[in-house]
Amino acid sequence: MTERVYGVTPPISTNLPTEGEKQLNVSLHQELRAQGTFESPSETEERKKVIAQLEKITNAFVKKAAQEKEPKNTFLIRDAIGRVFTYGSYRLGVYGPGSDMDTLVVAPKYVTAEQYFELFPPTLLEMAPPGAITDLTPVPDAFVPIIKFEFNGISIDLIFCSIQTLRQLPAEKGWSLADNNLLRGLKENEVRSLNGTRVTDEILNLVPEPATFRLALRAIKLWAQRKAIYANIMGYPGGVAWAMLVARVCQLYPKATSAVVVNKFFHIMLKWPWPLPVLLKDIEYNISVTRVAVWNPKIYPSDRNHRMPIITPAYPSMCATHNINKSSMEVIQDELKKGAQVTDEIMLGKRPWRDLFTKHTFFTNGFRYYLTIIASSRTQEARNKWSGFIESRVRVLVNKLEGHPSILLARPFNKGYDRMHRYKTEQQLDEIVQLGSLAYLYNPTPEELESVKKEEDEMAKRIAEAEAKAKVKAENGTRVKQEPTDEAPPMPPIKQEGEEDKVKLEEVKVKVEEEEYIKNLGLDLYTTNYYIGLNLVPKSKALDLSREVNDWKAMCMNNDTYQEDMMFLAVQNLKNTMLPDDVFEPGEVKPKPPVKKNLKRQASEEPSKQQAGRPLKRPQIERPAAAAAPIQKNPQAPAATA
Repeated sequence: MTERVYGVTPPISTNLPTEGEKQLNVSLHQELRAQGTFESPSETEERKKVIAQLEKITNAFVKKAAQEKEPKNTFLIRDAIGRVFTYGSYRLGVYGPGSDMDTLVVAPKYVTAEQYFELFPPTLLEMAPPGAITDLTPVPDAFVPIIKFEFNGISIDLIFCSIQTLRQLPAEKGWSLADNNLLRGLKENEVRSLNGTRVTDEILNLVPEPATFRLALRAIKLWAQRKAIYANIMGYPGGVAWAMLVARVCQLYPKATSAVVVNKFFHIMLKWPWPLPVLLKDIEYNISVTRVAVWNPKIYPSDRNHRMPIITPAYPSMCATHNINKSSMEVIQDELKKGAQVTDEIMLGKRPWRDLFTKHTFFTNGFRYYLTIIASSRTQEARNKWSGFIESRVRVLVNKLEGHPSILLARPFNKGYDRMHRYKTEQQLDEIVQLGSLAYLYNPTPEELESVKKEEDEMAKRIAEAEAKAKVKAENGTRVKQEPTDEAPPMPPIKQEGEEDKVKLEEVKVKVEEEEYIKNLGLDLYTTNYYIGLNLVPKSKALDLSREVNDWKAMCMNNDTYQEDMMFLAVQNLKNTMLPDDVFEPGEVKPKPPVKKNLKRQASEEPSKQQAGRPLKRPQIERPAAAAAPIQKNPQAPAATA
């Protein structure tokens, strides 16, 4: 019997593991447990219960949709069911404590996306145990529409797809989404929704030993997260891309232990001849069940521009790393080189596995100069929309910065920092949204939040009442526009003497109360900051980023997501010594300004020593002109910078 060959090329080695390699594998497993990457059995059991409950809720939702669609079709309603599939880390079996669960609801053809967002949330709240659902946030306008929520403390991302070729879904337990014909009639976002599960299943089917693959992937995921190179939206490989890279190494070493796979991973990916794509199987080109394009650099110019193409194995094959740019590729290559050196020493018994998982030095020793993007919003809900949009556009700014002749590398950090502020004056607001001031940070207790909410609700009620009275005044004092009618218009009511003055006094009273409320308590502002580290060309004396920054800000603020007076955007430059304290974890040392020499001591030194010890003049980053500032700037506050 011929042994199966995995991948598009024969394996490099089919040698069985040595005793030393087996021992290294045991120590890797122990280290990953010590690092907290494994979940307890009780937590895993809770996930299974949540999935089972979601399946019941999905069936009820589909029956409601069937009844709404064809209320007299008893057979359709009786047989209506939906299916729940997982994808990502949970389906791959590499989830850990606190991991999100990527989940897909599949429904028959008659169920629409509109019904999903209209019927599923209330069905979820109705059928779930009391208090089990929190932070329920439908996002119907996303490219892949999604409902986000927490179910018994487990974060769920739930997407939706209706199969256009099936009037009813099969009820058998083993039914899968592997059949390419299920993609017929689907739009691109629907194909992407379905392919989350299809790609995950293909990866598991294309590795020789799933257990070996899973342990190695846990190690690589932890390494990538610790080095801050794990985030597709920021221009780094995401979870599925790292999984495909590890799977390819498993194909090349089908008999190796996870420890050997980890070591070989760094060497193979460091020497990979990019832009040669990483493939787990041959791309399927001669299938015409969907109009969604299959990755093909011979036909599509955009596909030829991919720097590190990692191609999904499920039809239609796509590039999972199209966001990688010049800087992120350079950073990844540098980390791969370091990983290869460390794992070589681990394999020789000279270092422990924990040395592979040391934290990045992005803030502590990475750069001298940074840009910080300040996305501010007046409400938590607005912050969720605005910061999410800005996060998706950070790499666009990075691409602009990479084109600047004085910038060698622009590296974005792979996540943003959420902060809450409380301000009392317009000047304080300006300092936060334009200058990134942390002087008004606010960290309320749950009790304080509840008290503040009651006060805000009471103030909002009084303001609404005042606005209602003002509206009555306007209707009494002016002619209200009416629809055309054959009847004679009614006579305007006669104003009572002193009534107008009374309304004005009430408005003034509420205005004073509102100002007093702000003075005593303050208003909340929510910010998310994103950081970009800059490496400059040697001997750069000045760096004017005004054009790049202002063009990017204008692009963001011209998007439909932006709401004037509700959302703000600024970009500032920072030296490493001015980074905020909360980006440093306990034990990390914040960079400090260089110590200036004593002038008397410096004057007494020999001229040659003075020349040798003279510090280099640091390049000045010029400040761009303000671009479409959403609020009036305080003339005495420092100018907004790049």
